[in-house]
Amino acid sequence: MKDKIAQGHAELAEVLAAFAKELSVVEATGRVIIDCLRKGGKILSAGNGGSAADALHLAEEFSGRYKGDRPSLPGLCLSVDATVLTCIANDYGFDAVFSRQIEGLGRAGDVFVGFTTSGNSANLLTAFEACRVRGVTSILVTGGDGGKARELVDHAVIVPSRTTARIQEVHTFILHQWLEMVEAEDWT
Repeated sequence: MKDKIAQGHAELAEVLAAFAKELSVVEATGRVIIDCLRKGGKILSAGNGGSAADALHLAEEFSGRYKGDRPSLPGLCLSVDATVLTCIANDYGFDAVFSRQIEGLGRAGDVFVGFTTSGNSANLLTAFEACRVRGVTSILVTGGDGGKARELVDHAVIVPSRTTARIQEVHTFILHQWLEMVEAEDWT
């Protein structure tokens, strides 16, 4: 077991070192999020499985808080309402579970953050397409080469790995850095 843990640690360290060249993209997308919130927009997020957990983590930190006290900010995860997800999946198919919500909730000036380790999740691809139609700024948080989603988004933060666990670990780092940036702002 110690060898497996050491191997996982070494892999994560390697991915983080390679990801260092993307830190300016993390900062730039953090600015996009802050600008959206400053202008009265909201942050929508979504993902599947572990990526849904990342999307929820991001949204709940806006509504609640990350570290310090500040006013609640509008963050909404589209992956969490079982009644909405099952209604849309039943009536329109699973590929529409996020795009239908963007059609109903997204407004020009909002930001949608889609988490997908592969960049190829069909329901996120349709969500990014819905963002274009609605004028919602899109941020892809992914791994590998960005997959098909890379061509559909306004901004892409890509973790240079094809290992799901390592990608998701760096996704947590990314969302925490955005939250650090948001909480460094004066919201009074």
